[in-house]
Amino acid sequence: MSANTDPISEPSKSEIIPLPRKSGVVTRISSLLPEPRNEAKSCSVVIVSYKTGPVLMECLRSVLAQPDVNQLILVDNGNARAMVREINALADEDPRLEIITGHGNVGFSKGCNIGARRARGRYILLLNPDSIIDEDVLSQALDVFDEFPTASLITVRLENPDGSEQRGGRRNLMTPWTCLVEQFRLDRLAPNHPHFKRLNLNENEPLSEITKVQCISGAFMLMPKSTFDDLGGMDEDYFLHVEDVDFCMRIEKRGGEILYVPHISIMHQQGTSHVYSGFVEWHKSNSFAKYFFKHFQPQYPKPLLNIFAAAIYTRFVLRLIPMSLRWMFERVFPPRPIPMRAARKAIESRKSRSVSSS
Repeated sequence: MSANTDPISEPSKSEIIPLPRKSGVVTRISSLLPEPRNEAKSCSVVIVSYKTGPVLMECLRSVLAQPDVNQLILVDNGNARAMVREINALADEDPRLEIITGHGNVGFSKGCNIGARRARGRYILLLNPDSIIDEDVLSQALDVFDEFPTASLITVRLENPDGSEQRGGRRNLMTPWTCLVEQFRLDRLAPNHPHFKRLNLNENEPLSEITKVQCISGAFMLMPKSTFDDLGGMDEDYFLHVEDVDFCMRIEKRGGEILYVPHISIMHQQGTSHVYSGFVEWHKSNSFAKYFFKHFQPQYPKPLLNIFAAAIYTRFVLRLIPMSLRWMFERVFPPRPIPMRAARKAIESRKSRSVSSS
């Protein structure tokens, strides 16, 4: 791939060497698991949570309402004591909920791997803890594999609480070039040129059919467990952010197929974790730099990648002061929480009116 235009090279058919697996500490796990409703469609859901907030309970209940969930694995990287008591009470009510804790905040990637090693379903869903899924959403998503049995990974439409399509739910793979196009909106110079495609596609025309995409968000990743195992799971070098992009890149390199399903949607409320935003941004910057050096050293000269890394960390420094001020302001004047169920009802009502009017 040339450093000036090509956004991504053709997928390679070579196999990926699995990443080394690392162990976690299990201190609470339920063994009284009911038989799955349909073994062929059995699904284990893995959720990694760190100071998520009240939306976590609603997320867990929405997952347990799915008939095809035979196992819900919560990897507790650290939550408030009151929240832990609520989670334990829910686990006592429903033995499908398993809690893995005692390992501290090991990051998102390692948390996913710890949870996936406990998964017994034929399929595995990686779900963010601030997501709400309606009844039968998972069943509909699993049915997509009947129509596309060779698919490696699928996602659904991610919606903001207001019903709009969320940024990052479908996108092109991140390369140094596509990041430049997205950052400086170079696509406006040549809108129809294949080398000037934007990174994020949520502002493009909404899709009406199941479509192959290059990259999706880690908020909802549904796949056969064999896909996860064959890739060796998430790369634990990423503590937070970009691990989903790396996972999609590895699928792309081995010739896998990632599908976006527009007629199924979930609500994803971002920014619910009570964590200092500078901490999140620091790990995001580190992950960006690691990703570029991991995947693009053969195509891009190392000095050029060093320039990209310097730009990434410069951006972090420039954003740190306003980010810290905003974080402190929100500690004093916390924003009103979004009523998730009320928002979902409003969205469904709007959709029903749209369907009836058409």
